[in-house]
Amino acid sequence: MAIPQGKSIRPADTDTWSPPLPAAAGFEHFMIDTPGLHTHVATIGDGEPVIMLHGFPQHWWQWRNVAPAIAAEGFQVFCPDLRGAGWTVADDPYIERQTRLRDLLAIYDALQIESAHVISHDMGVLTAMQLSYEYPERVRSAIQLSVFPGFAKFHPKLAPAFRHLPGLIWYRSGASLRDIFSRRYMTHPLSDEIAGAYLAPLQRPEIDAAVRPLVRKMLMPEALRIVRGAYRRRRLSVPTLVVFGRQDHPTTEELMNVICKNPQQYADHVEFAYVNDAAHFIVDDAPEAVATLATGWLAQRN
Repeated sequence: MAIPQGKSIRPADTDTWSPPLPAAAGFEHFMIDTPGLHTHVATIGDGEPVIMLHGFPQHWWQWRNVAPAIAAEGFQVFCPDLRGAGWTVADDPYIERQTRLRDLLAIYDALQIESAHVISHDMGVLTAMQLSYEYPERVRSAIQLSVFPGFAKFHPKLAPAFRHLPGLIWYRSGASLRDIFSRRYMTHPLSDEIAGAYLAPLQRPEIDAAVRPLVRKMLMPEALRIVRGAYRRRRLSVPTLVVFGRQDHPTTEELMNVICKNPQQYADHVEFAYVNDAAHFIVDDAPEAVATLATGWLAQRN
């Protein structure tokens, strides 16, 4: 595996980084320099491109147990740290609803990727969904984890899914986010070591300062668009697999059948899958099951 070549791409000098990168076998690391942003990307494998977009408050390392399985099937997997997360550095702290979408398009262009499979989780799904609707020609297929489709109809039973938002909307610099990785959102709560690896970049002032804008300026406006039916007035042409953990309450299979009734009315091809013994942080709860679903889906569409 070779680091992609391009005038905006350079190897990452990870030995000098603070906090240090957590270990993950088989990955190489490089930086993409675009106007105002220096994006850290971890890559593994060779072949057709798969881009994996992490959730909050995580980063590229979220995919450490899934990306190698996908790479083993003949894909090159790219795991960027999105703006406001991980070891990516932004010159300007400004974030709004589609800032990360523009960042992602710049990554595509730097890597000379015309189209890729996109796998996303949590907040990363918002960016992947924007890409699927705005630039469907650039998405061969999509897998979205732990977030309902944009065409879903709001239901009062969904309200508990947003109970964590007030703490993030009013997040204070330096506050601990450790409780996010609790039994409320996981069937297998993380050890302090793994949670610490996810939260370590918050030691960097610019990452800590990005929490509120990510929630207030990106997540909330996009969530309101979904609630108001913006995506029900458009058609999703990208083949999409939506995956939930069966313990990810309140987004149960029963409720999904209600709020996503008649998906063919809004999308060309959407499938739903449910993973046992997993909740919202499905990639950590059940990495092998996620990898199996992902490789099976990709094999059908490659």
